[in-house]
Amino acid sequence: MSLLSGQLPEGSFHVPVMVEEVLAKLVRGTESAILDCTVGEGGHALRILERSKCFLVGIDKDDQALELARKRLMPYVGRFFLTKADFRDARAVLALVGIPRVDGVLFDLGVSLRQLTDPSRGFTYWGDAPLDMRMDKTGPVTAADLLETSGEEELERILREYGEERYARSIAHLIVTERERRPLRTARDLVELIYRAIPARARRMGGHPARRTFQALRIAVNRELDGLDRAIEMAFYLTKPGGRVVVLSYHSLEDRVAKSVFRRMEAARIASILERKPLTPTKAERERNPRSRSAKLRAAALI
Repeated sequence: MSLLSGQLPEGSFHVPVMVEEVLAKLVRGTESAILDCTVGEGGHALRILERSKCFLVGIDKDDQALELARKRLMPYVGRFFLTKADFRDARAVLALVGIPRVDGVLFDLGVSLRQLTDPSRGFTYWGDAPLDMRMDKTGPVTAADLLETSGEEELERILREYGEERYARSIAHLIVTERERRPLRTARDLVELIYRAIPARARRMGGHPARRTFQALRIAVNRELDGLDRAIEMAFYLTKPGGRVVVLSYHSLEDRVAKSVFRRMEAARIASILERKPLTPTKAERERNPRSRSAKLRAAALI
């Protein structure tokens, strides 16, 4: 499958990351209910249902992902409930199904390969893909909207804070200058601008030159970090004593939030951190699935 095609093969699913590590931390065989706050296409959820006899509640904002997850989990019909919601609304979702507290909570904060490579979703760097980037297609703001309406200082902040982009100022300045001449609507428009905004030597280092800018816009469009700390903290209060909270993150900003919340919960004697350093994918998994290389797993047990 070529990333340029923008499609996963028919009938295939996104491959979940660090499955065995997640199961080892989350599933002990006695769980009655587990909450998957970012169920996606159901990769981790399927393995949880295979490995345990629990009831699984899955949340996601992406309609397409939820439809695929339902198909994937059909062998376990009656043992799961999936709904479109934001993970910040986990308490309300559990109330809806009459489950006050669960035995484990999982956050997989990554973006699926299908989202990244489907041109219609607007996450890809390639060609005439629209600058959309909404995980929830009913969301009010696209990446193109942000580029069109944000001031130069705000754009610089987004790129620097969410993308850790070294050349945030020059990229933001060129965006504002260029949009006076024409709107930035496609991936090609933005990638060409980024190439112009950064030094030639930087284009040859650290992966695709647009990677950090696209990450920053995606985070801003979907408000991925807004309230993430509160959502992870809430998970501890939705979990029974002895239960587990597991967070899979894929960039330093998410991992920093998870680390801070875990330390706060441990200091308050609410939970015990299971590993002092985050777990990372094995060499075999990184070779099999290069997209997993940035993953970090943190886990804690409720006291």
